[in-house]
Amino acid sequence: MDNYNPNIHHRKSIRLKWYDYSMPGLYFITICVHDRQCLFGIIENCKMVLNDAGGIADKYWMDIPKHFPNAMLRNHVIMPNHIHGIIELTAGVENFQPLQSPTQSSLYDGVENFQPLRNEFQKIIPHSICSIVRGFKIGVTKWFRDNKDSRVIWQRNYYEHIIRDEKSYERITEYIINNPLNWMEDEFFKD
Repeated sequence: MDNYNPNIHHRKSIRLKWYDYSMPGLYFITICVHDRQCLFGIIENCKMVLNDAGGIADKYWMDIPKHFPNAMLRNHVIMPNHIHGIIELTAGVENFQPLQSPTQSSLYDGVENFQPLRNEFQKIIPHSICSIVRGFKIGVTKWFRDNKDSRVIWQRNYYEHIIRDEKSYERITEYIINNPLNWMEDEFFKD
């Protein structure tokens, strides 16, 4: 596989160029599994039944505020092949690094000296939505590599929507809560 070359690959970010994703606010996040594989469990009687990998994904999602004190979690759902969640970033947290714990439950297990990568094509801002999603994906991927016969877990990138008002927040919250009930009509549904 060749290294990324912007003159050949023309990869474009789906993030808003002018927006600072470390700003306080509410963000609706969707993270998809590679090739929409159903790795996290099944929908049974319109309810999500997590398998062991789904339980780990849920635990690591819930652990996000331990690693990013500026992040508060709102509603989320682990689906068979994707995750939806609302993360609220708060102000007033400065000069901290994401927690790095040597315990098995750590989001950064085995990832020594975790630092957000910076390159000329995409800059990851510390304490931002991007760094939070990246850390979450690293933790779940590490667990899969240690416990399953899976190497590629995630679709490249993730989707985000900046929630700008109460009506949007309520609509998205309802969507998250009802996602298992509406699985057969879901755009990520895969038999």
